[in-house]
Amino acid sequence: MEVYPAIDLMKGRAVRLYRGKRESVKVYGDPVKIAQGFAELVDKIHVVDLDGAFEGQPRNLEVVERIIEETGLRVQVGGGFRTYEAVMKAYEIGVENVILGTKALDTAFLERLTDEFGGITVSLDAKDGKIAVKGWVEEGSIKVRDAFEVLRNYVNRFVYTSIERDGTLTGVDEIGRFWGDEEFIYAGGVSSAEDVVRLAERGFSGVIVGKALYEGVVKLEDLLEVAKCLRRG
Repeated sequence: MEVYPAIDLMKGRAVRLYRGKRESVKVYGDPVKIAQGFAELVDKIHVVDLDGAFEGQPRNLEVVERIIEETGLRVQVGGGFRTYEAVMKAYEIGVENVILGTKALDTAFLERLTDEFGGITVSLDAKDGKIAVKGWVEEGSIKVRDAFEVLRNYVNRFVYTSIERDGTLTGVDEIGRFWGDEEFIYAGGVSSAEDVVRLAERGFSGVIVGKALYEGVVKLEDLLEVAKCLRRG
């Protein structure tokens, strides 16, 4: 089990949304300073370009580049990666994993990327059992599990996001395992060490935590200790 602290970016600032709603934004400050704090405990973080997710192309890559350069952290980043050029730019600045959401459903595009870049990750953004697209603004017609069965032919690394839990601090979704040996990371509502244990028991290989850290609900050190114990068995 791996723990990935999250930084969500909007207009160059670190923010959090409630259930992905743009109007519910809460600002937490300078993302580089926040990343420097995370770098004292972990070597990899999760970053989402919210402006990119809403607008369809990344808007905060210069901030991501500063994070990488000034902290040495490994970064996985999502939000608006819907063109080849945007993906290439992210890898050029040192991103380790580009995360595709909406555009992953274009399997020809996905195949081209996986042929040329390593570490491509697909985000399964779930609402009522279906894939949400375009920055979670629109609910698609494709069931999460059906999408997974297609996309697993191209990638073996996924982020499963429970939109209805995201930013709520209400605990994790009661999702049952439907994947195999793929790397499967959970996001949405994580707010305790117990949540991490539950997710590990369900077969998740990693967990993303954001608001609970910013609000002081849980300490990153405690989550990392639990994850360490879980890896030991």
